Amino acid sequence: MAPKLTSLQRRRIRTRKALKAAGKLRPRLSIFRSSKNIYAQVIDDARGVTVAAASTLEADFRKAGKSGADKAAAGRIGKLLAERATKAGVKDVVFDRGGYLFHGRVKALADGAREGGLNF
Repeated sequence: MAPKLTSLQRRRIRTRKALKAAGKLRPRLSIFRSSKNIYAQVIDDARGVTVAAASTLEADFRKAGKSGADKAAAGRIGKLLAERATKAGVKDVVFDRGGYLFHGRVKALADGAREGGLNF
């Protein structure tokens, strides 16, 4: 018998299925949001490699003493991720919101990534 999936897991699977059909040639900007931090990475699914990553747990981000659970922090992480991705040669990505609503910290991270130079 198959294990029961939570509603977040079902939404995540449904979102990824649509993204794989739409953006076969572009890397995926995937996010994970917890109650205290936010994590983002650009993944090249064709090669199975993480191209760039950023999170609020990094040492230079933690030194500032700011919280990782607000929209301002998510925006800074989006800009940082965009800088790292452009250094790696990635400009166009597909945004994978990971089953979360496109609202609040998720939207702030997306806006920061767009300001940093990523296209999606």
